[in-house]
Amino acid sequence: MKLLALALFSAACSALGAISPGSQNTKTTLALSGLNESGLLNVDGRSVPYLIRHLPIDSFPDLPAAIQAELNRRGCLIPQTYEAHRPENVVHASLEGPRSSDWAVLCSAEGTVSLLVFFAGASGRDPSDPFVLASAPETERLQAHGTGGVLGFNWGIDPASPQEVHDAQTGLVPRPPRIDHDALADSTVDHRTIYHFYAKNAWTLLDMPN
Repeated sequence: MKLLALALFSAACSALGAISPGSQNTKTTLALSGLNESGLLNVDGRSVPYLIRHLPIDSFPDLPAAIQAELNRRGCLIPQTYEAHRPENVVHASLEGPRSSDWAVLCSAEGTVSLLVFFAGASGRDPSDPFVLASAPETERLQAHGTGGVLGFNWGIDPASPQEVHDAQTGLVPRPPRIDHDALADSTVDHRTIYHFYAKNAWTLLDMPN
């Protein structure tokens, strides 16, 4: 299955050189099993092409079956950043507490991307009721890259271990104590990263240097 995921990812990447935008502000889907979407956006009075690459849920076979079923029920595809070299934006980490086994996913459905978190630990939270930490129209998460002027998807998520968070907080005075379980790094490519952290039954954003 992992070989299949990489093959699908390579096929999606190959479409970067085959953009066929439609009319201004019209999204034109590419003929790659519905995985890629391209079109034109009006940016400062100019029509700028964009391309968003996606992967299907079965590209991530390690996802628990109940979570896969919920993502498929929602019609999710997993958007890939323009700099991705392997399947991304599905995260397995201890987000609820130490040694918990939890998942975070960027789900693209009907033009909107949502950051979903599924707990599989002591809380017993139903997979049909994940936390939604953020959402935005997919075309609001684009930025230019490379020399071709094409806009690409810029939202990525990663696990952040207690040590990684502690290192990122270097420069804060006073420096916060080291956390005891993972945070979720929420990044805009080549720009800022924020860290979502769950404690005392609530999500917060961790303090970071400016």
